[in-house]
This record gives sequence, structure tokens and C-alpha cells, in this order.
Amino acid sequence: MKEKVMDYVVIKAIEDGVNVIGLTRGSDTRFHHSEKLDAGEVMIAQFTEHTSAIKIRGNAKIFTPFGQMESEKK
Repeated sequence: MKEKVMDYVVIKAIEDGVNVIGLTRGSDTRFHHSEKLDAGEVMIAQFTEHTSAIKIRGNAKIFTPFGQMESEKK
């Protein structure tokens, strides 16, 4: 049986204190995991059967299969 390949997202913090928050899948969306990144740190995240969304707070570069973007600090 072939394993289903999930999409990966690479997040590189541009500043200290970037928050990466994983959100659950299902009818009641909830936070299930969070990480704090400092400038220069990189996190590789994956969408799974439990993770349907990833929220990023702070200034970071985000690399996805669909392209590259930057989150902004308000």
C-alpha cells in the first residue's frame, strides 16, 4: 500500500518570537500545538490527519509547494 504524501511547509523566523500554531481538523477547530522560533530558526511543518491549518504570528518567511511568502509583524 502506498503512503499518502502530505504537504510540508517550511517556516524561517526573521525575528525573535515568531509563533507557529497548529490547528486541529474537524467540526470544532482548536489549537493542538505551538512553537516559538527565534531569528534564523527554521521549522518544517506537515499537514496531517490531525492538522488542518497552521497559524504564524510574527515576521517569517514561509515556503510551500505553492510558492514563497512572508508574514508581517503588525
